[in-house]
Amino acid sequence: MSIPTIGVLALQGDVREHLRTLRDLGVHPLAVRRPAELEACDGLVIPGGESTTMAKLARTFELFEPLQKRIADGMPAFGTCAGMILLADRVLDGTADQETLGGLDITVRRNAFGRQVDSFEGDLAVTGVPGRVHGIFIRAPWVELVGASVEVLGRVEAGEAAGRIVAVRQGPLLATSFHPEVGGDGRIHRYFVDQIVHADGRNS
Repeated sequence: MSIPTIGVLALQGDVREHLRTLRDLGVHPLAVRRPAELEACDGLVIPGGESTTMAKLARTFELFEPLQKRIADGMPAFGTCAGMILLADRVLDGTADQETLGGLDITVRRNAFGRQVDSFEGDLAVTGVPGRVHGIFIRAPWVELVGASVEVLGRVEAGEAAGRIVAVRQGPLLATSFHPEVGGDGRIHRYFVDQIVHADGRNS
């Protein structure tokens, strides 16, 4: 039985929570700070944090181009909150020097839940994940527009932001506006890992 190695981009943000969630799922979690560590990964989680800071640190650690290449070459990646921004092809309300890794044919609005509506928590349905998911939105983005090949997996169901897109998938790329790693709910991580396992013909 082959167990996948799932990296967590460990430059800034809530890295430990993702590593713990992945460890609880029985995969090999790996903190990724260098290109050699990235090469060892079957998939990568890009955590919440501050998207511009993470992009700048990726440049500093000579990870930016290797990350772009691995994503463009089809490496599965899962971005949460700031990670969604980094995977997006287009960003609204970004900083003047905003950079993204790209790959997801989406337009995200940065800090949508921080500036325009208060940060909040709420339950929602996420396609492919059993039961209800408790979403924790902390100065989170939302998705304004999706390309034709992007599947919308989840939307806010109540309040001012009702109907806003907060979970998407495009091929091997998955992203959520919220933080599923907070509170110990590993179901969305399991969904991501299962995509890798099934694509590679592994048994989890």
